[in-house]
Amino acid sequence: MRPALALLLLGLLVTGCADDRERYCGAVEEHQAELSEQVAGGGPTDLIGALDVLQSLADEAPEDIQDEWSILLERVTALRDALDEAGVDAATYDADQPPADLGTDDLDRIEGAARDLGSEQTRRALADLEQQARDVCGTPLVV
Repeated sequence: MRPALALLLLGLLVTGCADDRERYCGAVEEHQAELSEQVAGGGPTDLIGALDVLQSLADEAPEDIQDEWSILLERVTALRDALDEAGVDAATYDADQPPADLGTDDLDRIEGAARDLGSEQTRRALADLEQQARDVCGTPLVV
């Protein structure tokens, strides 16, 4: 490959990466207040309410953090689906006092999804996403 062509291609790749990061950082800043409000309670079901915002951020995320976004979205979606299948409202669900009429299978699915969401792998993915937002965008995901 000719040196001039190689430099041109390299320039396009670097510009593309910068554009991806700029779009992502713009999305982080745009959704920061809303995401912060939605997860203020600190519980796993709060993330369900923030699922649309999380998906929006994941859609704009650069390739190097797609795995972390995939883990987080998969786990939040699994908990939402387990609650939906059990006919339980995520906003009012209390893991310490689940509905009395909740079947054992439904309870097991909900508890399993909640355990996965609270797992070390998910916490690490979330910490990596937060650190990347601070390092690259100069701002946290949540204030």
